[in-house]
Amino acid sequence: MPGAAMPVAALAVAALHALVLLALSAAVSLRRRECGIGIGDGGDKLLARRIRAHANFIEYVPSALLLLALLEACGFDRGWVWGFGATLLLSRILHAMGLSRSAGYSIGRFVGTALTWGLLLAMALAGLALVSRIL
Repeated sequence: MPGAAMPVAALAVAALHALVLLALSAAVSLRRRECGIGIGDGGDKLLARRIRAHANFIEYVPSALLLLALLEACGFDRGWVWGFGATLLLSRILHAMGLSRSAGYSIGRFVGTALTWGLLLAMALAGLALVSRIL
């Protein structure tokens, strides 16, 4: 059956994350243009928050997507893969929105971070359990 062993769910989730990454990148670029700042944040607080939201996305998403794709490729239940992927997308959007709006505490930033960390832990444990069954 075509696609049976392919990480299709992970591909869909990765594609959605690429769209979020483009949105975060555009927000940084637009602010740079508005302020005439080519590198760094030039002391602009909004630009600094947008840069940090973009960077935080880059720091967490690649490892999470790799785990997701490997879980699916190794036969982990696709329903769980979809659930993990949806949780990752929600957590990263919440975090980016929270950080983009406030440099201090925000519920989006807190929940986004907590969900991301919990998700990474769950996927890591699922991966180790899957490996122990395969070996």
